[in-house]
Amino acid sequence: MRTIVQDVMTTDVAAVNQNASFHTVAELLINRGVSGVPVLDDDNRVLGVVSEADLLAKQEFKERYYGDGYTPPLRARIRHTVGSEGSGFYKALGETAGALMTSPAHTTNPDVAVVLAARQMDKHGVKRLPVVDAEGRLVGIVSRRDLIKVFLRADTDIDRQVRDTIHSDVLAIEVTVADGVVTLNGTLPEHSQAITAVRLAENLDGVVAVHDNLAWKHDDIANMPMWGGA
Repeated sequence: MRTIVQDVMTTDVAAVNQNASFHTVAELLINRGVSGVPVLDDDNRVLGVVSEADLLAKQEFKERYYGDGYTPPLRARIRHTVGSEGSGFYKALGETAGALMTSPAHTTNPDVAVVLAARQMDKHGVKRLPVVDAEGRLVGIVSRRDLIKVFLRADTDIDRQVRDTIHSDVLAIEVTVADGVVTLNGTLPEHSQAITAVRLAENLDGVVAVHDNLAWKHDDIANMPMWGGA
């Protein structure tokens, strides 16, 4: 059974209303020890996310108020121009979470597989995803750290699931697991059975890698007809 976001997400979520003040957001980030929080409307729907980077725009750009000759550091200008944070200058003018946030937020759903959530984080370069229900209301949050927990499953649990999934007793496959690394030994009737066993094991939650030491008696892969030819 695949692990889904609901299995690893945090339900005690630090979040703010869109009308929360700059100081309220800053205090929440500091007191909860988080780097970003979802921003909600009055109906608990996620509008965006406000992060430490959004708040730092205040510091990076505040000198613009004291002189027209001030130019932010090149790194800051590039990040705010082409990055995912939006315009740092306009965020520096913001006084509420709604004005400071990055919107729309990248979100996920409770029933999504953790591997898909991980891919979404990597695609968008974010560290966390608010978890929303079908109406877009906040029900939790999942972070990179939460997803890593999947790889901390006990070897005994992984061993049991691998054996059940690949039917090791029927196929006489020897299974060993150490620190999440699965090793498969044995001789199967068909090449295709060995390939299937390895792929099934690789796709199980908590499996770091699969060492394939399987042999086979008949190479049914080499004799399979080719389709789609002229």
